[in-house]
Amino acid sequence: MYAPDDHSPAGGAPEQPTDEQVSAAVDAFRLLSDGTRLRLMWLLSHGEYDVGSLAATLGVARPSVSQHLAKLRLGGLVQTRREGRRVVYRARDAHVRSLIQEMLFHADHEVSGIPRHD
Repeated sequence: MYAPDDHSPAGGAPEQPTDEQVSAAVDAFRLLSDGTRLRLMWLLSHGEYDVGSLAATLGVARPSVSQHLAKLRLGGLVQTRREGRRVVYRARDAHVRSLIQEMLFHADHEVSGIPRHD
């Protein structure tokens, strides 16, 4: 299985991800290329929210938020749980939370002029 820090022997190329892994990653990035969905994922990376709370926080209509959440759920980026009659959403796992955080940190460097680092 591909891992980002895999190293091949004798300085050759690292093991490459499979076609299925690349396809899944492309699908996830495609989902995240929408500004509203990225904002939703930022919030869901920091806690659990229901549709009404997300709509109010982002100033987006509930039906629109619901549609975005359905896409993110089908794409495996969010998970849900029931709390009585409410459904609460959160980012699926640490990989997804890290991806959102790192991409927005990168964007901060792009727009603020903060020096880059490794």
